[in-house]
Amino acid sequence: MTSATTTPLTVALLGTGIMGAGMARNLAAAGHRVRAWNRTKARAQPLAGHGVTIADEAADAVRDADAVITMLLDGPSVLQVMEAAAPGLREGAVWAQTSTVGPEALGSLAAFAREHGLLFLDSPVLGTKAVADSGNLTVLAAGPAAARPVAQPLFDAIGAKTMWLGEDGTDGPASRLKLVLNGWVLAVTHATGEAMALAEGLDVDPDRFYEALDGGALDLPYLRMKGAAIRGRDFAPSFTVDAALKDARLIVAAGESAGVRLDLAAAGAERFRRAAAQGHGGEDMAASYFASFDGG
Repeated sequence: MTSATTTPLTVALLGTGIMGAGMARNLAAAGHRVRAWNRTKARAQPLAGHGVTIADEAADAVRDADAVITMLLDGPSVLQVMEAAAPGLREGAVWAQTSTVGPEALGSLAAFAREHGLLFLDSPVLGTKAVADSGNLTVLAAGPAAARPVAQPLFDAIGAKTMWLGEDGTDGPASRLKLVLNGWVLAVTHATGEAMALAEGLDVDPDRFYEALDGGALDLPYLRMKGAAIRGRDFAPSFTVDAALKDARLIVAAGESAGVRLDLAAAGAERFRRAAAQGHGGEDMAASYFASFDGG
């Protein structure tokens, strides 16, 4: 996250859930004029105390904005909200699509952008709630060079790093990389859950597990973070089981389209599905741990 910009921009942020709320706060803190919309307005309302204008309708949020940022669950949700926002869109505005929607959804989103004269950026972000709150997301971006003077100050406000991946975002270079990255994150999450579950089942002290790994190549900070959440039964969501299940299914589908068999990703999707069925869908994805037990 950088210091305040000397040229404030008017930006609409559509979707103020786990990730979007922190993004909106950091955009406002950087000096930008931020209008936020959320399907459930009450979830967005606390942002008003951080200088964010809360819009009743998506079209009101985007009206005459320099840029629109979407942070919603999936491709259909993004398209539905942008269609509702269409009456307020300004031709030539930058649209930074930061949700994880997978490459297949980009065709309809890019077509919408062309229809409304928007500069479309395929720009999913990498990080969790805490990372979004601290303004340290990694932005994976692809799209026209003409969008960068507007987009870069906004990405600097929400992220610690921006990776530009070319000037054509319509074929999803950023979204494809995001799926590869998420595939790794989800695999580590499941491995952590299974290690904790197996330790419990075999009556092994998890501290001995960590002691054996201490300082070695397999001693991952992420393993310790998710392991601590499981041991402390703290499943306050940084990224929910339901959202992880959506991403896992996108990853498996992308692999199938590319002729790549992803056995671990498919098994992981089933673990998330089982954890959600056990009532853990709204909890942090570390709750895939519960899928190791029949009773959840």
